[in-house]
Amino acid sequence: MKRLIVAAGGGGDAVAAAMLHTALYGDEDQAVILTYAWDRLLVDPVPGPRGPDNFTGLHQLTPAVWTVPADARPIAPAGSTLPRLAAELPHTFALLDPHHGVEGVTRQLEELIDHLSPESIDLLDVGGDILARGDEPTLKSPLADALTLAACCQVNAPVRLLVAGPGLDGELPVADLRALLGSRIHTFTPADVESVSAVLEWHPSEATGMLAATARGVRGTCEVRDAGLPIALTDEGPTVHEVDLDEAVTRNQLARAIMATETLDEVEAHSREICGYSEIDYERNKAAWLKDQPLTDLVPQTVLAQLDEFEAEARRRGVTHTTFRHLTEVLGLNGSQREDLRRLLIGNRPEQYSAPLWQIP
Repeated sequence: MKRLIVAAGGGGDAVAAAMLHTALYGDEDQAVILTYAWDRLLVDPVPGPRGPDNFTGLHQLTPAVWTVPADARPIAPAGSTLPRLAAELPHTFALLDPHHGVEGVTRQLEELIDHLSPESIDLLDVGGDILARGDEPTLKSPLADALTLAACCQVNAPVRLLVAGPGLDGELPVADLRALLGSRIHTFTPADVESVSAVLEWHPSEATGMLAATARGVRGTCEVRDAGLPIALTDEGPTVHEVDLDEAVTRNQLARAIMATETLDEVEAHSREICGYSEIDYERNKAAWLKDQPLTDLVPQTVLAQLDEFEAEARRRGVTHTTFRHLTEVLGLNGSQREDLRRLLIGNRPEQYSAPLWQIP
């Protein structure tokens, strides 16, 4: 295990970390990818991140670090993509546990570094919201990135901060990010994506899905999230930039404020104070709302007719692509029906599948 990659925001960042490892370091060695078990509500209906107590079958690597093998299972009603990632990718996925605040994550990092003596440590963020001040009106999910950033700047080892796919998370405008990005160290290619292509067929991450799509040459405008946020798919999409870690911490008000936190509740309190909200509160509210929503039957003829209407409206907005997560919400389906929807659409209109996105003809 020569490389340690910290997936700054969890979820899709962990998939992007595997892609990054292939691109920069090759396939000969495996990486340890330290990542949150924090999935979207369509995967994990329980708001917020999961800790070791939410799983069975974890393996203890150090006193504070547990790995997630393929046969690990989240304890119901929680869900997690990590066991399946462990089954399909050759890397070791270590569970980043934020419940003890930044001090706990820093302790995890220090133990991992002592245990592994890695040749390199990369902190990877897809999109660039790790560079947020905290008061940007478009910012939606600052907490996870600020927490990993704050921890990484406190360990006694060199950590390289990398931002892939500037702007693809829809959190900060690309124009604002350009001045903050350092040198470009890589541009993802279709060959880089092959290492995670099977994962992208089922993983719900929109930002990493668009990162892979742009690496494969897809260009246009992609609608994402429940609100239909438009994301530009450009030549900047597949790029990876190095950013000065100290400058990022100086800029990120939330990261600076939570340095000495010992609980996730403290981190949330600082987020509400600095950013005006906690994204876990948003998940709590949405989870409560979803509980009261009836399950809509997936009737193929009805769905395809609704899809035609959506695509006609999307074309008028200049949209060229969308994600299956967005389509699931637009068509009034439950998150658990996303895979059924995906199979239906690809089976009926395979020419519109621009992996892993859906193309608006």
